[in-house]
Amino acid sequence: MKNVTLAIDEELIERGRTYAREHQTSLNALLRDLLQRAVSEERESWLSECFTKMDRAKGHSRGKRWTREDLYNG
Repeated sequence: MKNVTLAIDEELIERGRTYAREHQTSLNALLRDLLQRAVSEERESWLSECFTKMDRAKGHSRGKRWTREDLYNG
């Protein structure tokens, strides 16, 4: 395997490490898995799984309708 150097915000790295720890993995393994999923031929099924999980989430917009501008201005 080759090593790659990335420039990532320190806060994002810490949040990533916390997430990885909570899921019994390392940040390195998490990033490798995410990259593999993003470029694999199974990407569409992975995206479909993500949308299914989002649909099952118990979030509620309380009737709020989001515009494209709302989403970009966050």
